[in-house]
Amino acid sequence: MRQGVALIMQAVMQRQHANEPMLDPWLVIFTLLILMFGVVMMTSASVEIGASLYDDPFYHLKKQVIFIFMGMIGAAILINIPVCWWERGSNLLFALAILMLTLVLVPGVGHTAGGGTRWINLGFMTLQVSEPAKICIVFFMAGLLSRHHGYICGSLKGFAVPLALMMLPVALLLLEPDFGAVVVIMFAVMAMLFLAGARLWHFLLAAFLLAGAGAALIFTSGYRMRRVMSYLQALNDPFHEDIVFDSGYQLAQALIGFGRGEWFGMGLGNSIQKMYFLPDGHTDFIIAIIAEELGVIGVLALLLLFAAFIYRILKLARKSEKNGNFFSAYAAYGLAFIFIGQIVINVSVNIGLLPNKGLTLPFVSSGGSSLLTCIAMVAFLVRIDMESRKPMARNSAVVALAKQ
Repeated sequence: MRQGVALIMQAVMQRQHANEPMLDPWLVIFTLLILMFGVVMMTSASVEIGASLYDDPFYHLKKQVIFIFMGMIGAAILINIPVCWWERGSNLLFALAILMLTLVLVPGVGHTAGGGTRWINLGFMTLQVSEPAKICIVFFMAGLLSRHHGYICGSLKGFAVPLALMMLPVALLLLEPDFGAVVVIMFAVMAMLFLAGARLWHFLLAAFLLAGAGAALIFTSGYRMRRVMSYLQALNDPFHEDIVFDSGYQLAQALIGFGRGEWFGMGLGNSIQKMYFLPDGHTDFIIAIIAEELGVIGVLALLLLFAAFIYRILKLARKSEKNGNFFSAYAAYGLAFIFIGQIVINVSVNIGLLPNKGLTLPFVSSGGSSLLTCIAMVAFLVRIDMESRKPMARNSAVVALAKQ
């Protein structure tokens, strides 16, 4: 009798989910919309520098298209790798992150540019190692939380363990130096711990200590202190010889872009700031170019797309958590906050709320390492979503009933 009831329930469940898609179409749609928007705006922002430096106005567009193609091939591979593989190999991924962050500091291996040694020359591209390291660290933390949740969230000593383990990659990143990557990674790690159920006073204590450590790193580092000072003095005298082409000058030029664009912009392709007035207009400061050409309305439209994209990721994470797939849930939370951290910091830098951190805008800024990493993160999320929709997960309750 019970087996008959179980079979009937299974048939009903299968009928209910017969028309359910294999994955969340909105996550894919929002990703593609942001990606297409980014290609258009990055091309517009880079035509002048491409024509001047490479005698080809579409030089950066061609590179970006190649990286998108590479990212799609990589995504097709990653989507077919079970999540359990990443869970079992989470410790190895952490070791890989440490290896990459160490190799970049080896003389002759690391590539130096703009005052930092953050890249490894692979021949066909220069890989910014902090980008894939972010994913490795998120998966490592998700593995720790899924295996030792009670210990980590139940005591101050347990809570301190993952933070202590983070000190090694943080120290390596500060040696490059890449303070922006440190902020994003620790933001994601703290968010994962909080959402996993860490005690509030543990979380607040750690946040206070990390904020103090960050302030100490700024005040004890000459180049970070210069960035802060040029940021604070930028609008007093933005064209002073001491800050021209420094972060203060960039902020002043970015705000000019916002001012010229007003609400509806000067029109696509009509930016003046991209003509060497605003350094890094096609990378870190692309939001200012978007504001100048499409206005505040264009920036808000992009931010709404990002908000919808992040919402789908958080919804997926919550669904995985309810289903008991804790590694998938914590990994999705971590990846969501990697995106949130980069978006918030990049936009804040462009509008003058934060000093320049050298962080790209996901899917929009020019840059192979960032673009490939963002596409890889979406591929991981799609795989998590696909596994959450498998009939096996839905039928587990039915099988349990049949055994009663």
